[in-house]
Amino acid sequence: MTKFPEPPEDDYAFIYLEDTDRPLPAKLTPRTRYAYFKTIARGGKCIVQSCKDMHLGRTICYKKLRPEFEDDPIEQRRFVREARVSAMLQHPNTIPTYELGRDAREHYYFTMKLVHGYTLREVLNFRERYDFHQLIDVLTQVGQALGYAHSHHVIHRDLKPENILVGPFGEVLLMDWGLAKVWRGAPAPPDARPEGPGSNRRLAAEAQEAEPDSSLTGRGALQGTAAYMSPEQIRRDPAIDYRSDIFSFGVMLYEVLCGRTPWEAGTVREMTERIVGEEPVRPSRWTRTTVPPLLEDLAMGCIGRDPAARIQECPEIVRQLREHW
Repeated sequence: MTKFPEPPEDDYAFIYLEDTDRPLPAKLTPRTRYAYFKTIARGGKCIVQSCKDMHLGRTICYKKLRPEFEDDPIEQRRFVREARVSAMLQHPNTIPTYELGRDAREHYYFTMKLVHGYTLREVLNFRERYDFHQLIDVLTQVGQALGYAHSHHVIHRDLKPENILVGPFGEVLLMDWGLAKVWRGAPAPPDARPEGPGSNRRLAAEAQEAEPDSSLTGRGALQGTAAYMSPEQIRRDPAIDYRSDIFSFGVMLYEVLCGRTPWEAGTVREMTERIVGEEPVRPSRWTRTTVPPLLEDLAMGCIGRDPAARIQECPEIVRQLREHW
C-alpha cells in the first residue's frame, strides 16, 4: 500500500532542548509573540502564514485578511466567525484553533495548528499512486467531521477536495469554515438536545425556521465551488441545511469512484445549470475500473437534486463506507 506523500524534511519544525528550557520574556505581549513569518498560501480573501510562537516554541499557522479586506466590516465579521466556529468544533478531524486576536495595526488574525501534508485535490491528481481503500478512509474521516459539525448546528457549505488536508501520519482534516452557516438560537440544555436516528431531521426543521444572515453569506453572491454545490445552494435558498453538505460529500465520493464529478462544463453558469437541471448518471459509466455497487449506490443516494431524496444523515454515510463493500 502506497503511503501518502511526506513533505520535505526541512519543512518540519524539529524540537530542540534549548527551545524547551528557554525562559519566558519578563513582559509578555502578543505584539512580540509571533516571529519568522513565511507565507504558505494566498486565498481570495485571506493570507495563511507559518510562524514561530516565541512563548511556546512551536511553529504554527497564522491566518489574516488580505490588505484590501482588513478594514471591511463584513469580512471582519465573517473572519471572526470562521475563527470561532473552527475553535468550537473540537473534533480529531478539524484543525485546532489556538488564538484570536489583533496585531500591532489592530487587524484581526487567528492562529491554528500547522499540519504538513497535501490537499485531497492534490492526492486525487495522482490517484494512481494510492490504494482505493486509503481514499475511502479519507472520506470516512471527513464524514465523521461533518456529522460532528451538523450535530453542533454548523453547516460547512464549501466542502470540496481543496478543503481537506491529508497528512503523512494519518491526519485527515476538514478545513476552511469561512462559509459556514450556524443555525441561530440559544443552545438547548443537554437533556433537550435531539438524539437518535431522527435527530438531524429535527435539526433541519430548526434550520429552516432560522433567520438567514444575508450579511455574512456572500452579500447575495454565489458562494463556494460550482462543481460541488448543491442545487439549493445554487438557488441561494435561505433555508439551506446540512443536506447541502451531504450533496457535496456525494460529489467527492463520485469523483473518487470514477475520476470525475457528476457534471462537467466549461463555464460556471453551464455547470450550475446542469446541476440544477440534469439527472446524474452512475459513476460506473465513466470508468472501466470496477466500481463497488454499494459505494456507487451511496454516491447516487447523496447527490439527489431533491434534499428529501438524499441520504439524510452523515452517520449513515459513515456506516456504509465502513461496510465490506
